[in-house]
Amino acid sequence: MLAPFTLRAATPDDAAGCALVHHTSWVETYSGLLRADHWDTDTLERRTLLWQRWLAGDGVVVAEAGGRVVGIASDGSGRTVGGHEPVRERELYLLYVLQAHHGSGAGQALLDAVLPPYATAQLWVAEHNPRARRFYERNGFVPDGARCVDEQLGLAEVRHVR
Repeated sequence: MLAPFTLRAATPDDAAGCALVHHTSWVETYSGLLRADHWDTDTLERRTLLWQRWLAGDGVVVAEAGGRVVGIASDGSGRTVGGHEPVRERELYLLYVLQAHHGSGAGQALLDAVLPPYATAQLWVAEHNPRARRFYERNGFVPDGARCVDEQLGLAEVRHVR
């Protein structure tokens, strides 16, 4: 049985925990989609430095269970991605939950915390991430036909809107 989780706003002290969730989720989800040499530079240490900068601001929500961060989510203004202008004012920038906590409700709670149900928004999701795409579609997001390939990563992404 999974430990119950709580949600709270992230603080600068959460940089290591957020980085661990972010990096581990990428390894769990994208290892088969990214080139093997990607992991030479995408390290936990690099992600920790990135999160130290990101958490200097606000807008990140964490799910915590057993005293550790197990999920993260953040939203903001819609961005231009791969030459595609934003079609919604708000965008879900990221939502990651450690695989061991999939099915706990943490992902749903994080999404609802940063984007209230039925709020209009856009997000970009890996084209070949069926679990995430089904999750977003259950929450009213649908693909709108926009697609881009991150040349640096070699990862195809599709935009979903609600």
